[in-house]
Amino acid sequence: MSSPIHIRRAALDEILDLRHAILRAGLPREAAIFPGDELSTSRHYGAFAGPGATARTVGCATFHLNQCDGAPAWQLRGMATDAEHRRQGLGRAMLAVAERDLLLDPAVPRQLWCNARVPAVKFYQALGWTVVSETFEIPTAGPHVKMVREAGGPGR
Repeated sequence: MSSPIHIRRAALDEILDLRHAILRAGLPREAAIFPGDELSTSRHYGAFAGPGATARTVGCATFHLNQCDGAPAWQLRGMATDAEHRRQGLGRAMLAVAERDLLLDPAVPRQLWCNARVPAVKFYQALGWTVVSETFEIPTAGPHVKMVREAGGPGR
């Protein structure tokens, strides 16, 4: 029987090891720390399997308050799910929790954007995200496209 999964806001140190293992494997751990992670405006989310202090991080996502095309927006960064929990709806659930949390404050932007890895594009499109760029290369992470979505819009 699998452990129940709990999704909540998290501290960076709770999600960093998973982010490093999935998104920056083979690079120094510091490569998984993104500019802005430490800011009070940044929001980190984690999915945790198991009870309390023994819970294991199985998913993560971070939103940085940033800009998209000159307007304030939330940039999704560092989204990852461990291999054992993929294709079970965990990514969709993490984004739903994060979006609800982000929308609690009416003063924050509703625009979301990300640089999505090309293999993840269909996942984001199924959630209402739209590709708005040609494919480009991020040297430490491979081919990406820029995607956008309005929080609270279609796909939720």
